[in-house]
Amino acid sequence: MKLSHFNFNLPQELLAEYPAENRDESRLMVLNRKEQTIEHKQFKDLIDYFSPNDVMVVNNTKVFPARLYGNKEKTGARIEVFLLRELNSETRLWDVLVDPARKIRIGNKLYFGDDESLVAEVIDNTTSRGRTLRFLYDGSYDEFRQKLTDLGETPLPKYIKREAEPEDEERYQTIYAKNEGAVAAPTAGLHFSKHLMKRLEIKGVDFAEITLHVGLGTFNPVEVEDLSKHKMDSEEAYVTAQAVDTINNGIANKQRICAVGTTVMRALESSVSSERTLNEFGGWTNKFIFPPYDFSIANSMITNFHTPKSTLLMMVSAFAGHDFLKEAYEQAVKEKYKFYSYGDAMLII
Repeated sequence: MKLSHFNFNLPQELLAEYPAENRDESRLMVLNRKEQTIEHKQFKDLIDYFSPNDVMVVNNTKVFPARLYGNKEKTGARIEVFLLRELNSETRLWDVLVDPARKIRIGNKLYFGDDESLVAEVIDNTTSRGRTLRFLYDGSYDEFRQKLTDLGETPLPKYIKREAEPEDEERYQTIYAKNEGAVAAPTAGLHFSKHLMKRLEIKGVDFAEITLHVGLGTFNPVEVEDLSKHKMDSEEAYVTAQAVDTINNGIANKQRICAVGTTVMRALESSVSSERTLNEFGGWTNKFIFPPYDFSIANSMITNFHTPKSTLLMMVSAFAGHDFLKEAYEQAVKEKYKFYSYGDAMLII
């Protein structure tokens, strides 16, 4: 498969600027791979496709408020700082993206907050866009982290042209988020409401939680025609013994194992045993899944509608079948489904 196989015309107005009014009332397109059928439903209809002891695997990562705005010393220029990952908690070193990047040099200082009590110094130009900052702050580590949280904004994806609003703090987070560390939400999970989760539990569906801290690499465009030459950014992932037991039990009993999102699928496929069951995992994964690919763990998945030429589209294409997915996306555009992070959902069984 080549990069050009994953291009399609996506009208700008189909990119979702806001989430659906109610989480579980976004639209749901259901793809049945065996029957090659496509149905149009609401997300809460998902429950009709699952039976007792089926397993839904969710990503419990929590998005932290990673977008800060500071002012450059001397000039006072407003600089956006996007926190990517903490490199060293003792010396308060962080990998960040800065915008506009051309204005920032090694040695520059940035001041944050009205009282300018948080200062950062640029100590390294790690990549063309990235920087390493050292934060200078008088308080304890916990107070420093609290300060980042207070000053930070919900890191809505760049395609959303508006400022983050108070409701985004709640809506750009799954209701089961608990392990902080992501700079982007695992968006397939945003459609689950407390009410729907309760109904699924009452029906007897089992839930397994894994953690994959979504990084911005998820959004990196693929720029090579030969997909085997694309390098994924590494992301931190954890699959616990408890999740392994629930999922392997489901596999043994030939139940439906549903990966809620591409992040879950990537974590599961990063930790497969030679018997095609799941192993525990803790570490970094840069697994890139594109067609053709033989999936070992999940036999169904929930995912949003992705943008042209994205690694996420490639993974879903490998799972659904390239031609079938292409047909589904043509229907999605025609039926005006909403795309991307706050968009509608797809269930592939």
